[in-house]
Amino acid sequence: MPWYARGFWFPDRYVGLFRMCIFCKIANHQMPARWVLEEEDVVAFHDIHPQAPTHILVIPRKHLTSLAHAEQQDEALLGKLMLAARRVAKEAGLVEGGYRVVINTGAGAGQSVFHLHIHVLGGRSWGWPPG
Repeated sequence: MPWYARGFWFPDRYVGLFRMCIFCKIANHQMPARWVLEEEDVVAFHDIHPQAPTHILVIPRKHLTSLAHAEQQDEALLGKLMLAARRVAKEAGLVEGGYRVVINTGAGAGQSVFHLHIHVLGGRSWGWPPG
């Protein structure tokens, strides 16, 4: 175990928490977030660095590193994520003006937190192609 995960600053009881990804910590109420939705398998909260007037993240409670890491047994969970994205967009009032749903997969595509998440973005006009 590395030095920074032991001793006075990080007693053994915190080591698992220390290693957990930031989105796992949020999903488990171990870090604060501005919650939008909380269900058994899926949660949603506002992005702390919004890229649009409305920017909500929808994540599974189960840790999946990215969409590329999803397996056949995750099929129902992926469907729940998409329906949750639709629900938060509707509740945020984005349906009439339109909204964008984005999943970045891998660092080269812009993924910066390696826990599968859906960006629900709205409140402004979008161009095409993206990027």
